[in-house]
Amino acid sequence: MANGKITLTTPGKVVLAGLAALIGGVTLWKTGLLDRGRTAGPGSQQVQVAHFSGDAGAIGSNTTRDAGVVRMPGRAPVTAGQNVRLLAFAWNAQMGLMFANGGPVTTEGSLLAERNVRLTIARQDDTSVMQQQMITCARELAGGAADCASGAHFVAIMGDGGAPFLRGLNQELLRLGGDLTAEVVGSAGFSRGEDKFMGPPAWRDNPQSARGGLVAGVLRDGDWNIAMFWAANNGICNNPDPQTYDPNCLNWVGTSTYLEPVEKYNQNACEERPVMVNGRPGRERRRVCVQGVVTWTPGDVNVVRGARGGLISILSTRDGENANQMPNALIGLRRWNRAHRDTVVGLLEATGLGGEAVNNDPRALSVAAGISNDVYNESGTGPMYWETYFHGRDEVDRATGQHVLLGGSRANNLADMLQLFGLVPGAANVFEATYTAFGNVAKQQYPRDVPDFPAFAQVSDTSYLQEASRRQAQAVGVAARPTFTAQGAAQAPTLMRRSYNITFQTGSAEFTPEALVTLRELQAQLLVASGTYVEVHGYTDNVGAASANQTLSQRRAEAVQRWLTTSAALAFPEGRLRTFGHGQESPVADNGSEAGRAQNRRVEIALRAGG
Repeated sequence: MANGKITLTTPGKVVLAGLAALIGGVTLWKTGLLDRGRTAGPGSQQVQVAHFSGDAGAIGSNTTRDAGVVRMPGRAPVTAGQNVRLLAFAWNAQMGLMFANGGPVTTEGSLLAERNVRLTIARQDDTSVMQQQMITCARELAGGAADCASGAHFVAIMGDGGAPFLRGLNQELLRLGGDLTAEVVGSAGFSRGEDKFMGPPAWRDNPQSARGGLVAGVLRDGDWNIAMFWAANNGICNNPDPQTYDPNCLNWVGTSTYLEPVEKYNQNACEERPVMVNGRPGRERRRVCVQGVVTWTPGDVNVVRGARGGLISILSTRDGENANQMPNALIGLRRWNRAHRDTVVGLLEATGLGGEAVNNDPRALSVAAGISNDVYNESGTGPMYWETYFHGRDEVDRATGQHVLLGGSRANNLADMLQLFGLVPGAANVFEATYTAFGNVAKQQYPRDVPDFPAFAQVSDTSYLQEASRRQAQAVGVAARPTFTAQGAAQAPTLMRRSYNITFQTGSAEFTPEALVTLRELQAQLLVASGTYVEVHGYTDNVGAASANQTLSQRRAEAVQRWLTTSAALAFPEGRLRTFGHGQESPVADNGSEAGRAQNRRVEIALRAGG
């Protein structure tokens, strides 16, 4: 050191330069600039896809792909093609669509550019704004225009919130014309863990301790549904009125976006509310504070990284839990869709091919993450943020040291879409099951707002998806399916347990006609919770010999198992279902009365977390 300055020798300069390069490289990797550099410039690159099912050379058109190679999109936006505008949540389930588009606006060399589509994707987290933008487009069509110059052609929302969304939207659209209603045409992906109900650890360990809890979230929306599913399957009532407080039920603070609940929790927001007594507000008032949230990434990340912390995932859409609950829903206007059929088919083709690339090649995922970052423009994130939480990550809560699983999504390929809509042998229409099951929840809890909702067949058209799969028959791929093992079934923790009144013919394992209604309800619940192990426990009353009742209860449990596997074989693979006959053990009511005996003749369903 001379005159207060550090003098470096030549070897020292080399070391310093190396350190600078290393730091710069890490910075580029963390911010995603390194990934963006791979696709810089007007040209495009080719990336090997890890594994496409079938003939990889048939993926896309031969003009932009060599055998077994997926071509990366360029960065220059296209100026030609059918203009389409889509509003979407900031949601990683759309990663395949992002890759297919190449940017916020379709870029040269992208999958959508190949199909002469110029798609503009914009973030919108408020479903009421989405509805209004679709109405704006529909009004222009109703006025005789072949296309709309303003508004949105498509929106992308959570499928399990589809019933109240489409009911409200189509009520307005029907006034403009019967063929201007909105319809579901496809699905870009699934939440696989990022959407969740978060609460104190005590709620997970003892669900009944959640009675009287106050949760913040968007009411009648997809994440709200997760908490409703958990509460119903643990026998906990819901207080639908966000202005009152019921100490026996879950209570709510309503928000308009999915990040607002996290802000309220981190601020420890409190309110004074009248206490419910026998279903009505009483004289007592109580100060209550937000104890839990329903949200998705980056909301769950903000909880764990926030100053307050202390929450864990109670129930989520990860693979071992409600893996089928949260399909992305691509919704368009029926008249426009029919007039631009080739565009809609091309949109689904490209989305499915983009999903296959993103799920199987990390470089394609990196490009899609950079595009997501540009579209979502979320403060404090970057391309690596979206890429990291697409896979999901275990992080430690700073306040408590608890481990919390954050993020997790999957992009759909064409095979995933076909199976989701029940278009392959042995598959149930899972999308319809989630739409209907949670539409019924909203109808039950908010009869004034959602007194009814349209049947799924009235608000869907899978012909575009079927045409896309025919065009890409060699590139449909293989649908993602969970695996179940005997060891996993025995060791998995119990998430929920619920009694079903499945009635049988006297002294037999034959169902009564009334039982079929309950069985269909049960099937829908289990399709939603597709990642769980299922235990079917049969019970009887105490009439007759104990040994005969034991045998009868086992036969009845097996009858339920057989009905489920026959009705939807792909949803109930080997190893997922186990049966147990308990006979007249563990009565839940007095066998001295007929009413009590009827309660004891029951089937209980226990759901255990999958791997």
